[in-house]
Amino acid sequence: MNLFFNGVKTVLTIHNIGYQGIFGKESFYKSGLPDEIFREIEHNGNFNFLKAGILYSDVITTVSPTYAKEIISDDELGAGLSATLKKRRKDVYGILNGVDYSVWSPENDKYIPVPYSIQTIETKYENKKALLKHFGLEYNEEIPVVAQISRLAEQKGFDLIAEVIDEMMKLDIQYIVLGTGDPKYEEMLEKIKRKYPKKVGVHIGFSEELAHLIEAGADIFLMPSRYEPCGLNQMYSLRYGTVPVVRKTGGLADTVEEFNSKTGRGTGFLFEKYSGQDLLKALKKALSTYKIRKVWLKLMKNGMTKDFSWTTSAKKYVELYQKLMTPQKKARTVKAK
Repeated sequence: MNLFFNGVKTVLTIHNIGYQGIFGKESFYKSGLPDEIFREIEHNGNFNFLKAGILYSDVITTVSPTYAKEIISDDELGAGLSATLKKRRKDVYGILNGVDYSVWSPENDKYIPVPYSIQTIETKYENKKALLKHFGLEYNEEIPVVAQISRLAEQKGFDLIAEVIDEMMKLDIQYIVLGTGDPKYEEMLEKIKRKYPKKVGVHIGFSEELAHLIEAGADIFLMPSRYEPCGLNQMYSLRYGTVPVVRKTGGLADTVEEFNSKTGRGTGFLFEKYSGQDLLKALKKALSTYKIRKVWLKLMKNGMTKDFSWTTSAKKYVELYQKLMTPQKKARTVKAK
């Protein structure tokens, strides 16, 4: 068996380093591995599968370049394994996840009532009407719909939402959420829906059809994550002309560019500090821009022209595999800040 795997290269991809496969020491003895290996792969006295993978893989990838840097340089974001990753720094790569545009694209989306493209962008508002009708909310072109599709968890920033939700409701917005998760956030959202029935729509659970309708019908997509290895919904949103408001972390930092109204460049709005007030500041900036119809239209189109398809990501993986099989060529390293 050893001869069979001689020369075989291994690539480990870390999607979310918070989930490591941690088991008691007794589980190690079931593995059949030599006892001396446990000293290398143990973490806090436990058998840590992910640490073993990091140490013994030829190359480690993550699902975005910024997340690769974050988990190496920040022990909190590295979930206790940043020191291990620093030992392998030269072998760590960040390659952004891709989007399947045959499924997530407004011109051929089978789940939305009215398909549209960058050339027929005004048709998007027919989907906004359908979305609001689904939640029993009144349509008003002047009022933006702010939406979230998410696991309801602190990682996704719902502790920040809880902190500022009443302030958010004072803004001239309608707020729609699709998700499931921590019962305390499910309860919070249901409570907010009851408190502001004319402004809030909540669906606890998941619906593929509704997720597509939200992407097509919302004006703003809110994603205030504490950390985000890659994130896909912000990339879906860009394709649908739904402007993302996100925290500048992980894949969100790699895919959303701060909009500059003077130059007309950028695709969304970002905030850095993990705080409810900074979230509100970014959201208010988006709302101010929404009022200027011509500028908002430019911003929507900027996002719709971005290409985050798997074509680009797959090429980077192929290049990495080729470098891995060519020992004399040194692979590019990911430097931590």
